[in-house]
Amino acid sequence: MSMQHPDYQCIYTDIISEKFPEKFSDPLIQKKLQSLFTTIDILQLDQLIFGDMEYTSELENQRLKSYDKNSVLKILEYQKKNKLTNAQTAAHFKMSRNTLAKWKSLFQV
Repeated sequence: MSMQHPDYQCIYTDIISEKFPEKFSDPLIQKKLQSLFTTIDILQLDQLIFGDMEYTSELENQRLKSYDKNSVLKILEYQKKNKLTNAQTAAHFKMSRNTLAKWKSLFQV
């Protein structure tokens, strides 16, 4: 039994056309819409569309994030490549450093 995922391309296309029609012609947004394969891709598109959120709403939204295995491995690879600490990596991706430490132990990085 395979897990079904939401059609993020359709969801974000609807959001852009209804709330931000001026951003629909942006080539960077169009490119991101065509390549929504990992959680990181979705978060990057979200950042392009909505920009930076204020701190309080960002903390509230943080609780709702989930990451697929590919995204976790990309984050850990980014940390290793740039020789960052858990705190620096967590701040860059706006996540908990404890979550990052847990991933490192789970994936033996």
